[in-house]
Amino acid sequence: MQTLIDTARRHSLYLARHLDNGNLKPEIFRPMLEKKLETADFQAFADWETILADENEDELARQLRLLRRYVVAQIIVRDINRISDLAEVTRTITLFADFAVNTALAFADAYYRGMYGTPLGRYTRAPQHLSVVAMGKAGGYELNVSSDLDLIFVYGEAGETDGRRERSNQEFFTKVGQKLIALLNDITADGQVFRVDMRLRPDGDSGALVLSETALEQYLVQHGREWERYAWCKGRVVTPSENDITALVRPFVFRKYLDFGAYEAMRRLHGQIRAEMGRKGMADNIKLGAGGIREVEFIAQIFQMIRGGQNRALQLKGTQETLLKLGETGILDTETVRTLLAAYRFLRDVEHRLQYWDDQQTQNLPENPEQRQLLAESMGFGDYAAFSDGLNAHRGKVDKLFNELLAESEESARPSENREWAWIWQENGDAEERFDRLAARGFDAAAVAARLDRLRSGHKYRHLSAHALPRFDAVMPALAQAAAAQPNPTATLMRLTDFLENISRRSAYLAFLNEHPRALERLAAVMSQSSWAAGYLTRYPILLDELISTQLLDTGFDWPKLAAELSDGLDACSGDTEAQMDVLRHFQHAQVFRLAVQDLEGLWTVEALSDQLSALADTLIAAAMPRVWADMPKKHTDSPNIAVIGYGKLGGKELGYASDLDLVFLFDDPHPDAPDIYARFVRRLNNWLSAATGAGTLYDTDLRLRPNGDSGFLAHSIAAFQKYQHENAWTWEHQSLTRARFICGLADGGTCLREHGFPNQNGVHPIQTAFDRIRTDILTQTRDRPALARDITDMREKMFPTHPPLDSNVKYARGGVVDVEFIVQYLILAHSGEHPQLLDNYGNIALLSIAAGCGLIDSYLAGQSRTAYRFYRQHQHNTKLRDAEKVNVDDELLAYYRSVRKLWAQVFGEEARQAV
Repeated sequence: MQTLIDTARRHSLYLARHLDNGNLKPEIFRPMLEKKLETADFQAFADWETILADENEDELARQLRLLRRYVVAQIIVRDINRISDLAEVTRTITLFADFAVNTALAFADAYYRGMYGTPLGRYTRAPQHLSVVAMGKAGGYELNVSSDLDLIFVYGEAGETDGRRERSNQEFFTKVGQKLIALLNDITADGQVFRVDMRLRPDGDSGALVLSETALEQYLVQHGREWERYAWCKGRVVTPSENDITALVRPFVFRKYLDFGAYEAMRRLHGQIRAEMGRKGMADNIKLGAGGIREVEFIAQIFQMIRGGQNRALQLKGTQETLLKLGETGILDTETVRTLLAAYRFLRDVEHRLQYWDDQQTQNLPENPEQRQLLAESMGFGDYAAFSDGLNAHRGKVDKLFNELLAESEESARPSENREWAWIWQENGDAEERFDRLAARGFDAAAVAARLDRLRSGHKYRHLSAHALPRFDAVMPALAQAAAAQPNPTATLMRLTDFLENISRRSAYLAFLNEHPRALERLAAVMSQSSWAAGYLTRYPILLDELISTQLLDTGFDWPKLAAELSDGLDACSGDTEAQMDVLRHFQHAQVFRLAVQDLEGLWTVEALSDQLSALADTLIAAAMPRVWADMPKKHTDSPNIAVIGYGKLGGKELGYASDLDLVFLFDDPHPDAPDIYARFVRRLNNWLSAATGAGTLYDTDLRLRPNGDSGFLAHSIAAFQKYQHENAWTWEHQSLTRARFICGLADGGTCLREHGFPNQNGVHPIQTAFDRIRTDILTQTRDRPALARDITDMREKMFPTHPPLDSNVKYARGGVVDVEFIVQYLILAHSGEHPQLLDNYGNIALLSIAAGCGLIDSYLAGQSRTAYRFYRQHQHNTKLRDAEKVNVDDELLAYYRSVRKLWAQVFGEEARQAV
């Protein structure tokens, strides 16, 4: 133990001074060195209750200062000897700061309540309390041992005290705040607890020392400045009294939409800091100089500012935890996060050693040769030159990353191209010259010129804000240039201008397009290929952010990981139903758009894409179910037993971009109120899945495939479902059952188990077991095959009046999609008793191959029908995504129809053969 102390004292005049003066009693100090300090250790240091009860202000101030001396000395010894890491150092001093603030506040509040009575709210008449908000490093659990303590004082409601000497709440809490500051900030014979800095409060030094929550909200809404958003990002309420501060500050800090204007604001803020550093000659300041601590913090915070409103998982206080979350979510790549964390930890270690030297708040490298050498040794280097090289390497990497992040738009590096295309958006340009230039670049000059003129004279453009107008004007030439590079420039530019007009009121999106010209080019390419994708982006412009994601073209969808991220985002909403519904929609839109872009790049087959879209739907339903149940009033249990069964395209894993979800709900619960309660649950879940919110829509849902259709119960017991399937179901309902599968279900404790037990790989939902058994029993029944064939062919013919079998419609044509599906359904219902491999819900293409392998159908016809079905699905897909024209009824298509018709004839017999 003594060796540790001796080692540390060489690197700290502060520690050596207190050791030499006998200010650190061994019986108190040495046990503290053996562990991480917690709040309980601070509470045990002195008899705080007696001190507070006796209103002994001098003793309180003395004990807080003595405790601070021991805490700082403990941190120095453990850190210099590398017993602790950065997280322990900053957490320990921050926990002490929280303890000191709360202890001082308890004294000050009790002192003035005894004098003036209890402060009461003017309207609620409820007792009011002072909340203390820690800002900066204290807010992020990142304090240094010699940090200032940045605080803001907020109380709940205006009013007056109820004592004989009445005071307004404003006056009362001002006195409390002043007393708290004095207890911590005043320098006595025992030193100081913390320097308290109140300048981050509204209006700074000229503002009131304390303010009500209403006044704070009004200030932030009306006068809050950009730098205050960054300051409040780390704001943390450290006092226990109930308050609404976090809720009222959140929308000021984290904007509802992606805020790419943060780049420009950060440039201005950082430029001002660097200019100040240059004037003061502070290049050796490891906090504020180039590549310093502040730049790492800025990198973390800028992504919080941009994306934190949409991704609540980013609403964190600490720099390290934020960087890690940025890596987890793929916003920053792993190597960048690793580089920034290594630099941050190194720089903070240096900062602490500079402050350990004499308990001074400094970030400047020493000039004294002896102190330099000791600093190098404490950082693990043999000499200062080697340390300096290591330091400069870290700072160089940070500075490079920071400059790349906040570099001016790439357009500034392409002035000639900007000038070349400026003519397209010049207000008083030569109309004839513009017409000729448009035509020369492949545009329909008349149509484009007319569209641009309407855009400029339109209401939206003429009423753009002072921020948005220059951004709009700047992006127009780049937009036209990007469109000209596409094979259909006119259609592309029309879609782009529609999109631009739609987002024009949201200046942050315009800032994004100016900041990321490569993303603009990708945007043009996407819109060129797909009017559907263009419309999707126009409805959900927040997806612009996906264009710069490192994961955009990564086809490795890790659904368990994505489900965990979605769960984190939902949990971060703290039970806010609307926010949770928005999180689901943002998540779905991002994944659908990512898949669509990859699809346009040719990275997916139709079958594989449908698997991904089906997995996405499964994930969303599984995420929604437990939250909906938790939000249910008047429920009979916290351990529901209900499951979702997917039918149709969801059941068969053949979802497309705009497919409905066919859902059936089954429960297993003997409680007499279970049917009504689960019916209410289904209505709520259906609303979560299908209702339009401010974030858009999720899915159209269809619950009509349940027993008895629209007239049936919304949720059925397993017993009722089994009885219905055996006794009342029509053949077409058994056909539907061939494509049905368990999706997910709530089990004991509200846990949601997915198909195959995911996310609990060892658990299988009891309803999954029961449903699979019922499905198997029904599908493997012995049937009258001729009667079954008649039922299915009759059902097919009943579709003709509403869906004529035209050759131009690959879904309903004779030999088209529906015929393939009916063939497969017949084969399952007729033969799965002898061939149980047909029960596996692998999709129609795979099941045709299985049926051929069982000898049930001709292998050659099965192969041709599989090819035909794949062709049909690809055409349906291309019509939706790639602006494909209606199907060309050519020899190839007719040959596909003939192949399927031949298989139909083989399966359904002579009568069907004659119909063909």
